[in-house]
Amino acid sequence: MTSFNDLGLAEPILRALSEEQYTQPTPIQSQTIPHVLAGRDVIGIAQTGTGKTAAFALPILNHLAANRIRPERKSCRVLVLSPTRELSGQIHDSFNTYGRYTRPSVTPRSAACRSGASSAGLRTAWTCWSRRPAG
Repeated sequence: MTSFNDLGLAEPILRALSEEQYTQPTPIQSQTIPHVLAGRDVIGIAQTGTGKTAAFALPILNHLAANRIRPERKSCRVLVLSPTRELSGQIHDSFNTYGRYTRPSVTPRSAACRSGASSAGLRTAWTCWSRRPAG
């Protein structure tokens, strides 16, 4: 894939990417986005700064834009887990940036795993996203 246009993303997402001067997908993006758009599960590993957030956020936003349904009461349509509050904040910002023309409703939440809750007792921040219905 040589451009984001080749990936089959919705026009509002492509417009936001263009405004951010994203012209060419990174390897992790061009290798994962088509699979996610096709409904396949993907595990991707890449170095910091290679575009992993966009690799999963863009197909999620595309799906939400194409399937505009209201989430059930007290639920969300997408749940993204991240290991730190700082990374959750960066992911939140990315969803808002890439989805600025799809109007995502992004609600960050944080929770901590206490010792015994996970084998390593690691702190975990989580973020829940849904999409406001049009209208």
